[in-house]
Amino acid sequence: MSTALLTDRYELTMLDAALRDGTADRECVFEVFARRLPDGRRYGVVAGTGRLLDAIAEFRFGDAELSFLRENKIVSAPTLDWLADYRFSGSIEGYREGELYFPGSPVLVVEGTFAEAVILETLALSVLNYDCAVASAAARMVSAADGRPLAEMGSRRASERAAVAAARAAFIVGFGATSNLEAGKSWGIPTMGTAAHSFTLLHDSEEQAFQAQVDALGPSTTLLVDTYDVEAAVALAVKVAGTSLGAVRIDSGDLPAEVSAVRRQLDSLGATSTRITVTNDLDEYTIAALRAAPVDSYGVGTSVVTGSGHPAAGMVYKLVAHRDAAGNWLNVAKRSPEKATVGGRKHPVRTLDAAGHATAETIYVGDTAPASARERALLTPLVTNGAADPAYLGARGTALAREHHTSALAELTDDAFRLSRGEPAIPTVYA
Repeated sequence: MSTALLTDRYELTMLDAALRDGTADRECVFEVFARRLPDGRRYGVVAGTGRLLDAIAEFRFGDAELSFLRENKIVSAPTLDWLADYRFSGSIEGYREGELYFPGSPVLVVEGTFAEAVILETLALSVLNYDCAVASAAARMVSAADGRPLAEMGSRRASERAAVAAARAAFIVGFGATSNLEAGKSWGIPTMGTAAHSFTLLHDSEEQAFQAQVDALGPSTTLLVDTYDVEAAVALAVKVAGTSLGAVRIDSGDLPAEVSAVRRQLDSLGATSTRITVTNDLDEYTIAALRAAPVDSYGVGTSVVTGSGHPAAGMVYKLVAHRDAAGNWLNVAKRSPEKATVGGRKHPVRTLDAAGHATAETIYVGDTAPASARERALLTPLVTNGAADPAYLGARGTALAREHHTSALAELTDDAFRLSRGEPAIPTVYA
């Protein structure tokens, strides 16, 4: 399916004007970056790269798209002809998916003519702003869980396509599973799920509902125990499934107290291996508050798919360099108050100390970056001459992003994982 109209009108009107005045073919460098992190956050996480590469490959103007533009008089006839043959043929570098980013980090660098690069702006920002926001929030939840498994289950709290993107972003930063089947099919993410309260309410008794679920899924299933009375339901759950019951789920109430009481009851009934999972409007703060409680796993919905209060990462797409009419490269930058940018092609590195801990996001401005044993280069080729690197696509790319995130996190010190408000974990330095 074409992604060409998943864009703002002004991308095409700029293109139309540039084709008319002869500037459309000027070589350009655009960068995607965030001026700042969401208030109080210590780091951000790059996510959405694999989805974006797929979307760029589908950025094609077919008959339906061209007819819409023609009928609505959005661009001129010559521009329609140009769009009919559009294929991005430039190059894209970027931070690897799963990488950490900080204010000013050029997470994506798009090089090509003005015409072919400018019309990717809205698409790139749509994907990266949402996916990075979800991944950054989800990473805090993984940190708060302190090694306990988390499942993403927010599909009903997001649009249908955003739900799939959110599941992918959460998986990259350490969530173990999702309730969303399309995310499992498209990206190779493990899926999970058993029954909702409606299944219990359907049956003539809670015991019958539990028996039906155990008959269908086996005693290792997870039984939802807070439809009526939790204590009575736990007793029924063990009666029906036996002491080998896989888990019970609690979706309401005073969780710290409820979980402790359920753990004592399960142990007293001999179900010492039965796990407890909780799913009641959790975020990173409630997860952290449950660290002392005998919770075995968490299911997170609304908070993860909405970025835990920050649903967009604040990424922007800016022109930083282009060739002039004589063919010379010019560095360009905005100078407007509070929206100023740094012009010029960038070469970002993660500066490390002798112990391998990150000390700065060092961004070299110019043609080349100095080489140093304590500087890890952050940009990697994603698209070359219009062709995406297959390593970053599909389920394989998603798995690689998850692996890379783990290694990137290992460079941060413990202070970076505090949930209290604070400055970015490392400063951004321009050199």
